[in-house]
Amino acid sequence: MRTDVRQGPEIWVRGPVTDARAEGGWESGPERPAGRPVTPRRFSWLATHGGAGTTTLAAVYGGHDCGRAWPGPGAPESVLLVARTHAAGLDAVTRALEVFRGGEAPAGLDLDAVVLVADAPGRLPRRLAQRVKPIESVIDVYRVPWVEAWRLGDLSGTPPRESEPLARLTGAGSARSVPTP
Repeated sequence: MRTDVRQGPEIWVRGPVTDARAEGGWESGPERPAGRPVTPRRFSWLATHGGAGTTTLAAVYGGHDCGRAWPGPGAPESVLLVARTHAAGLDAVTRALEVFRGGEAPAGLDLDAVVLVADAPGRLPRRLAQRVKPIESVIDVYRVPWVEAWRLGDLSGTPPRESEPLARLTGAGSARSVPTP
């Protein structure tokens, strides 16, 4: 049995978590060879329901838009599940997480995170916010606010400031110029 692997609470979604110190990681310096450029990781955006926003997200943040189908040959195996923040969207993403947890997803796919796209401007109602907490307890959740310009078809500019963590994950660059209401 390996002693350098810790079993975390998200083991069923994320897999074993290795100890960086045991592998000469963060305390010993970088693991990649010097002079080798870091390339942004490519993702497949997978909609958990119709209208989730994968086409817009792929256009703004980069990556492959799978729609509601599993990533096919040649598509990135790193998956971002996408859902709107309404009740049906949260139900759909929960079901999709169960598919991964149950081992029913196609072999070779790596579930990286859930992306929740605002279904309306303003704050998420308390009842819906409470339904997000269990999702956040098992996997990383990135939120994308309502962007009126995207609704009107204007995908120019950088992602909204509130989605900076998602922009860093996908390598989409600085998120500062798209206004949000």
